[in-house]
Amino acid sequence: MNTGTDRTPAAVKTAARWLLRATGASKSFGQTHALRNADVTVAPGESVAIVGPSGSGKSTLLHVLAGILPADSGTVILSRPDGSGCDDLAALSEDSRSSFRLRRFGFVFQQGMLLPELTAAENVMLPLLLAGASRAAAGERADAELGRLGLAGLGGRRIGQLSGGQAQRVAIARALVTAPSLIFADEPTGALDSHTASDVLDALLEAGRGAERALLIVTHDAQVASRCDRIIRLRDGRIEADA
Repeated sequence: MNTGTDRTPAAVKTAARWLLRATGASKSFGQTHALRNADVTVAPGESVAIVGPSGSGKSTLLHVLAGILPADSGTVILSRPDGSGCDDLAALSEDSRSSFRLRRFGFVFQQGMLLPELTAAENVMLPLLLAGASRAAAGERADAELGRLGLAGLGGRRIGQLSGGQAQRVAIARALVTAPSLIFADEPTGALDSHTASDVLDALLEAGRGAERALLIVTHDAQVASRCDRIIRLRDGRIEADA
């Protein structure tokens, strides 16, 4: 893929034992410094919780790492699956970043962000269809992901016919169907009861394990954070701890 000007430091142009690395990433909105000089490295198979008080910059960090928001300064670099080098998200145009996210990232949000007029299977198929897959191929892969998440036979139901936990599993299936390198989850259990939240977190943590995949999750729930491999704690836009 042509990424434009390659601003990746020479030291990281070879295959690395990390999937994502941000260095000095900063983001401001007007006079508000939402993120200040963030350094984050995410390894394959790792689950990372991002925590902090309201307004601390949690979602901004997630969105910068995912290329939803471009960093004002610093770099966000993703290693290529084939080991041929790395891509700097800041070097991509907005359209290229959108295509990159579609192919390499999966997203799960608190409310699922599912389309209620579509069936569960059609929601899962959507990223593949947008990437140019045939409907038959997309349907087959969607059914496989739904089955792996305990939703076999429910693909024909619309979202309103599913429980909250089932709907979040559909959202996870949609995030996984493109075989992403990173899964980004923003308060994915926030609207669920404790039992359902635990089941959904189990599915997310399992999905994030593997040689070529990792999970980053924004949460206000200490129990959710404690089950992740690492906890990044923010305050006033700065990383104050990475444990």
